Amino acid sequence: MSVSQIKTNELRHNQIQDQDYHWRFWANVPIYPYSKRRTLRREVLPDTIWTFDQLQGIFYVVVPIRMTVVRLERGGLLVYAPVAPTRECIRLVQELVDRYGAIKYIILPTISGLEHKYFVGPFARQFPDATVYVAPKQWSFPLDLPLSWLGFPAQRTKVLPADSSQTPFAEEFDYAILGEIDLRLGQFEEVALLHRRSQTLLVTDSIIAISDRPPEIIEQDLFPLLFHARESGSERITDTPENRLKGWQRICLFSLYFRSSVLDIPSLSKIVAAAWRSPYKSAQAYWGLFPFQWKANWLDSFEKLRRDGRLLVAPILQTLILNRAPQETLQWADTIASWNFNRIIPCHFSAPIYATPEEFRQAFSFLESNKQQDLPEADLKTLKTIDALLYKPGIVPPPQPKTGRKIQT
Repeated sequence: MSVSQIKTNELRHNQIQDQDYHWRFWANVPIYPYSKRRTLRREVLPDTIWTFDQLQGIFYVVVPIRMTVVRLERGGLLVYAPVAPTRECIRLVQELVDRYGAIKYIILPTISGLEHKYFVGPFARQFPDATVYVAPKQWSFPLDLPLSWLGFPAQRTKVLPADSSQTPFAEEFDYAILGEIDLRLGQFEEVALLHRRSQTLLVTDSIIAISDRPPEIIEQDLFPLLFHARESGSERITDTPENRLKGWQRICLFSLYFRSSVLDIPSLSKIVAAAWRSPYKSAQAYWGLFPFQWKANWLDSFEKLRRDGRLLVAPILQTLILNRAPQETLQWADTIASWNFNRIIPCHFSAPIYATPEEFRQAFSFLESNKQQDLPEADLKTLKTIDALLYKPGIVPPPQPKTGRKIQT
């Protein structure tokens, strides 16, 4: 085979791959990786549970977004929190359909998570026999539109009833609905779903755990890790195991704190000067701009955030959302802690997480007046400043006092 034929075959192969990853509605929510989304399928429990990871982020602060598929005992599949139905994703799902039966139910477990909501309509159209169940009291911004106008199939979209026993999948699943928490700009709500047979809890945003190494889906696209591993915009982007890890640790601090106490923003003149010296002046590297300067103790902040991989309620939820309804949140957590599970699959960060109901409940103790804050106050300062800027002028409701209730075990 000639060199030209080899190059032609490589080009054709790359074009096919690009088509497999292509997500054509990316402009609706224009976040990284835009129109090119890879999918990673993992079998969590043989012949029973699979996760489908993709990537999402802003300014290369990328984290996994995850769909979970569960095999039903009587045949068929249930899908929790769909991801972008690219050609690759649908092919991976179809392999399960061919083996275990059709998708019967698609669950949208949130009312505020746009990064979850806008995939549901396109995903449901790929499986026209599936019934779509959505969390109650859906809303959209800036106009509150009917779900059918947002791409949901009108004839087969239903609202999850308050009583989980009223659903056709009640023999295998239970669920508890947190919400809706009024934020004036909208509401927050989450549906936690328990698969009894496998003792697996599915959650959306409420609980996470941070891995000690970059998730596999992020290592499919190394540029974000290596971009954030640098100390300045003039430093070369170099792929080493140490830089991959450093980039992941800093991405965690960015995504969960916005700006932690160990991050400084250099002056504009320093940012521009570093960009001028940068060997990477492409659009991909933001023309060398790198407005970050990490303090020497930044790794200590990461370790306090990770807490050896224990369950964590994201700082953004702690400071901006759940503190608006501490009593309701703890009641929801108590309900879930009464269930029998040993595995948790969230829609972001690590999965699966092996944890007990007691550990799940303990993660919400920040809402109790007799418990100290686990996260450093200095790292929460930016989030609390944002909180005050929102509630003091009345844009959002103020935080509510912590409750005196004790952990239910």
